[in-house]
Amino acid sequence: MTRADPLKLGTRASPLAQAQAFEVRDLLIKHHPQLAEPGAIEIIEIKTTGDQVQDRALSEIGGKGLFSKEIDAAQLERRIDIAVHSMKDLETRLADGIELTAALAREDVRDVLITDKAQSLEHLPAGSVVGTSSLRRQAQILHRRPDLRVRLFRGNVQTRLRKLAEGEADATLLALAGLNRLGKTDVITQILEPEVLLPAVAQGAIGITCRRNDRRIIDCVRALNHRPTLVRVSAERALLKALDGSCRTPVGGLAEFLADGSLRLRALVARADGSEVHETERLGPAADGERMGRDAGEELRRRAGPDIFC
Repeated sequence: MTRADPLKLGTRASPLAQAQAFEVRDLLIKHHPQLAEPGAIEIIEIKTTGDQVQDRALSEIGGKGLFSKEIDAAQLERRIDIAVHSMKDLETRLADGIELTAALAREDVRDVLITDKAQSLEHLPAGSVVGTSSLRRQAQILHRRPDLRVRLFRGNVQTRLRKLAEGEADATLLALAGLNRLGKTDVITQILEPEVLLPAVAQGAIGITCRRNDRRIIDCVRALNHRPTLVRVSAERALLKALDGSCRTPVGGLAEFLADGSLRLRALVARADGSEVHETERLGPAADGERMGRDAGEELRRRAGPDIFC
């Protein structure tokens, strides 16, 4: 790739988003050595509504799109060329004119418990307050431990850890992938396996979007794509799309390759208070991943009934 102007990479401004942007920058340079020249890549921070409004749940202020609409606008207006996203925050319906071009190799998908009150989730004292902004985490935790209490915890990783240290909650839950990328794994009390807490759709994956039909940029970015990750998250995103899931609905989904190359998809939908959890699973060829996701989503939607999605 040759460019007269810098390749402009757009990202949210949080430390984790910056770490992900640097990861993408380094991979671009690896695949296109000419981009190592000073000024060849410019990282542009974009403040999103989701980052600026911290005192309310996402479900109350518009959902996941609040983490991407300003970035989408910058991309469509050509103020940036590519955008780096945490794929779990990327809506299943992308803005017109934008495509998901690449997914990087996926990090650890699991969630973790952080607390100084107990050695594990099972041993948290009854009545303990768990801080989280995720209805998925809330629903599964309350389903397993209805004697716990949950309160809203918004903000980036550093903000949530500060709130925990200041006593606003007894425990919190974060994605292991983010802590790995930030070098903050020392705060972890317990890693929660998917059998305990099914991850969010596309958790641990970084996605790169481009303007549709911008062939020069697309060809540059496509070299970074990790196909096994894209297969997995595509199956999970098909599940979410079939459920018409958003941050208003507790949804979990995880697709994994088995030793024989087949794909296993686990899926879950729940009530936010944990009183009702529906689960299903699919197993099939990787090429059928998106179909498996749609089928699992449609099943869960039938079983859960319409009121669970209100």
